[in-house]
Amino acid sequence: MKFLDSAKVYIRSGDGGAGSVSFRREKFIEFGGPDGGDGGRGGDVWVEAVDGLNTLIDYRYQQHFRAKTGVHGMGRNRTGAKGSDVVLKVPVGTQVLDEDEETLLCDLTEVGQRVRLAAGGNGGFGNQHFKSSTNQAPRRANPGLPGQEKWIWLRLKLIADAGLVGLPNAGKSTFLATVTAAKPKIADYPFTTLHPGLGVARVDAREFVLADIPGLIEGAHEGAGIGDRFLGHVERCRVLLHLVSAREEDVAAAYRTVRGELDAYGNGLEDKPEIVGLSQADLLDEDERKAKLKALKKAAKKEPLLISAATGEGVEAAQRALMAEIVDARALDAPAPVTADRPWDL
Repeated sequence: MKFLDSAKVYIRSGDGGAGSVSFRREKFIEFGGPDGGDGGRGGDVWVEAVDGLNTLIDYRYQQHFRAKTGVHGMGRNRTGAKGSDVVLKVPVGTQVLDEDEETLLCDLTEVGQRVRLAAGGNGGFGNQHFKSSTNQAPRRANPGLPGQEKWIWLRLKLIADAGLVGLPNAGKSTFLATVTAAKPKIADYPFTTLHPGLGVARVDAREFVLADIPGLIEGAHEGAGIGDRFLGHVERCRVLLHLVSAREEDVAAAYRTVRGELDAYGNGLEDKPEIVGLSQADLLDEDERKAKLKALKKAAKKEPLLISAATGEGVEAAQRALMAEIVDARALDAPAPVTADRPWDL
């Protein structure tokens, strides 16, 4: 299935049904009076986060969604049925924005969240509503109110516990394939990864979701390379694993390039916990390892991990470091437990 993380969609709720003009005409009943029923309400347009989806590709092939019109009222005080609703099913982590792509309408972060985007129009009154002592045979009814229509943007931001960032060919996809069952494309040329990838990693009988983000280059926040299009997918990550390839001549400059792009993008990425790793370490001899680790430590101002996904060196240590940060972040997000001095004071 192809990955798509942004889609523009037209939605329109249903019009309300018209009220009816009708009079009661039965044998042996004199002066039956008006009995026109009300029109039904138009259908609504909803958006719902569902499990089992991780792309918006369905909205590439259908961009227009219209709810049904309410059924018109009928005689004998029969009210029209409500129009059928339309439900846009989207992956968890989808944001709904107005047509200007800036105004946030809702953010669906949990399975089952459901938000009404456009309300259907009310049905019109039948002529029974207009009878009075001076107008006992009204011959008027209200039309239904029109529905709402608008263009909206659906933007997906994957929800993962940890995100992999780095320059192209830093070994991110190889690391993802090593610690999860994901099968990303791996090749020895830049921008092999064109779409974010997800996998579930397991360490010490605990699991976390790992996201592989396409490589960043200098000027990505201004649109260079693939640009910052996919940085939104790491906004929701609890921790970042920043991989710097051992093949880089200047590992410090490589680190600062990606770090600068994260800081320029903002949106909280600059404040996220970061674990730094020197990847593809199996390509270095002992002296080169020491020199590049020292340079990377000076640039990152923290002790980097030595990682080789090909040989498995440092992979488990990186997983444990990520898991430790994730556990701390989950503890902060958890609601505070209810406490009481006595068991009946709850």
